[in-house]
Amino acid sequence: MTTTAPRDEQLWSRCDGCASLLYRKRLRRNLDVCPECGSHARLDAPDRVAQLVDPDSFTPLPDPPPRVDPIGFVDALPYPHRLSAARAGTGLDEAVLCGTARIGGHPVALAVMDFRFLGGSLGCAVGELITRAAERAQADEVPLVLVTASGGARMQEGALSLMQMATVSQAIAGLREAGLLTVSVITDPTYGGVAASFATNTDVVLAESGARMGFAGPRVIRQVTGATLPEGFQTAEFLLRHGQIDMVVPRHALRGRLTALLAAARAGRAGRRPPVPRQAPARRPAPAAGATTAGPPPDAWETVRTARHPGRPTTLDYLEIAFDGFVELHGDRLGADCPAVIGGLARLDGRPVMVIGHQKGHTTAELVAHNFGMASPAGHRKALRLMRLAARLGLPVVTLVDTPGADPGVGAEQQGQAAAIAENILALSVLPTPVVAVVTGEGGSGGALALAVADRVLMLEHAVYSVISPEGCAAILWPDSSAAPQAARALRLTAADLCRLGVVDEVVPEPSPAAHGDPTAAADLLGRAVAANLAGLLDVPPATLVRRRRHRFRGYGAARTVGVAR
Repeated sequence: MTTTAPRDEQLWSRCDGCASLLYRKRLRRNLDVCPECGSHARLDAPDRVAQLVDPDSFTPLPDPPPRVDPIGFVDALPYPHRLSAARAGTGLDEAVLCGTARIGGHPVALAVMDFRFLGGSLGCAVGELITRAAERAQADEVPLVLVTASGGARMQEGALSLMQMATVSQAIAGLREAGLLTVSVITDPTYGGVAASFATNTDVVLAESGARMGFAGPRVIRQVTGATLPEGFQTAEFLLRHGQIDMVVPRHALRGRLTALLAAARAGRAGRRPPVPRQAPARRPAPAAGATTAGPPPDAWETVRTARHPGRPTTLDYLEIAFDGFVELHGDRLGADCPAVIGGLARLDGRPVMVIGHQKGHTTAELVAHNFGMASPAGHRKALRLMRLAARLGLPVVTLVDTPGADPGVGAEQQGQAAAIAENILALSVLPTPVVAVVTGEGGSGGALALAVADRVLMLEHAVYSVISPEGCAAILWPDSSAAPQAARALRLTAADLCRLGVVDEVVPEPSPAAHGDPTAAADLLGRAVAANLAGLLDVPPATLVRRRRHRFRGYGAARTVGVAR
């Protein structure tokens, strides 16, 4: 927003986005977001703190920042003169405001950058202050929240400013090792050394609507490469599509999103407490866990067709009905956000959990948009990132498996599909937090196993889980794929078969005729089964969990499986 008078005298502002003339008091009430076009004006650090934290809860760090001029830099003015002008113009000692506060009642250490102060540049004093904030977070055992706004490292401090990228990153690594949540909020603009260090190496990266982030700015990229940049390049929405951030959040929702993240982290760290019973909707009594509906078992091929029914509930459906407060996290941090894998924080019976699942869809457009639930390497890497985050925060992991298999495309192979699946399987085998997996529809080969190395493996009554699809098996071992029904029966891929084989611990019943007939009842049954299985794992020491999980999968060796088929 463009203004021409000191803020106390401002009556009107002109929006830089749509050029509308706006009454200043109305604009302030709208958190400096244009009510006409939604453009987010830049905020200074004190205003940002006031919007994010609980009233009267912010306390600045006690010691003032050091005043440094490490290389005696002089351009048109000596560096100390520029510092003095910046302090006079902003009322701040440096380009970051650090302290402790509460957000939604949750204690945090906070560092908020201010672009007005020499472009929010990262110098020795800024690095020192943010590092102190991280150290305070570790000492107080609270999360660290960073709000970035920077043009990059401070040129006037030479290579020493560059070193601050490593200094702050090491402090964040210490918080990771301590199991403390770190969150960065990207605001406009965030570039250079800040973008390439602590803005993006936190556990969760949020971006305010309209924010831009990158290592080099658009003008530099055009000058160096001569390339025409894609529309929306380096905007928050572009970053989300390319897997660089977890979510884009409008300013009015930032405080609520942070509160949800902090609540999950606090609950995980506080220890395992008895869950808050969920009020189940009034409906017919639920069958006992592990029970199946009356009547003869369905034919295996019919079960395959049921598992693939387009009306069958998806991961997003289960998250909406069986879980509460889902906060989706996006991206693999390497360049993509696979739509076939959905993940984020949620609550089950009042307990925070990390939920990760394959997402298909109900319509053709949805199925295509989510690649039919077939994860790319980016999807597996996103899942891996969220699993490891859950372990650091002490949160259980719930996975919902529904995929015909991993993405078989050329691009997926070029991006290391096999290695990505292998890394997930390895990581899950040693993950020091409870893991409950549920096969909700199709469990296809390694793409399914990448989310199903768990302490407890459940399977919906009409789901299937197999090393290969019946059609694929028939094409290899029978004269043609028309033998798929015969292959389905031979593969022993139904829930009942796999329960007998010991691959699955429990069969979760479905409402008649199957989950697609009553998705709400199906989701409620799934939620109850997951909660019951999770309850028995919460008090198990991490080392014991890992040892038991390894023993479980070691038990599928030849010595155990000889003679189990009939």
